[in-house]
Amino acid sequence: MTYIDPNTQQIQAEVLQLREELQMRDQLVQQLSQELFRLVKGNAEKSQPAAGLVADRDLGEMLALRDQLQSMEEQVSFYQAQIVDKDGAIASLQDSVQSLSERTEMLEQLVQELPNLYRQKFAERMAPVKDKVAQIQLENRKLHAELQSVSYRLAIKSRQNSQLDLPAFVPGEAAV
Repeated sequence: MTYIDPNTQQIQAEVLQLREELQMRDQLVQQLSQELFRLVKGNAEKSQPAAGLVADRDLGEMLALRDQLQSMEEQVSFYQAQIVDKDGAIASLQDSVQSLSERTEMLEQLVQELPNLYRQKFAERMAPVKDKVAQIQLENRKLHAELQSVSYRLAIKSRQNSQLDLPAFVPGEAAV
């Protein structure tokens, strides 16, 4: 069971968006570079004295494009730094998620093993108690057998010692 923090998802979405913006800016920089190269190459080919007005306009455009290019490069550097920071944060969060997942699995395994562990510990603690109960029962049986033996002997002795004085009857005599 892998749990992804909503913040991690948000960071990943931001990184994806920043990469898309960076890719778009890279394309714009490429286009601007090509346009600048074309203008510079075109100006070198048009080095005619009559084209001074056009050259000034092209020079202005070239300077504006150079400024835009520099601005784009700064933005690209800024976004690249942000991407590196976000990648570091993502890696850190992924490590945390991995660590927590491993700890959760360990705890789940421990929870599953607890009933068996408790049974084992209970059985270990009950073993001396069971032995003691068995010993007491054995002693009880011995005492009970001894009591029966003593009772039997006592009963026999009391029969022998207690002869009753009963009148003797003679056959044929009538009682008056």
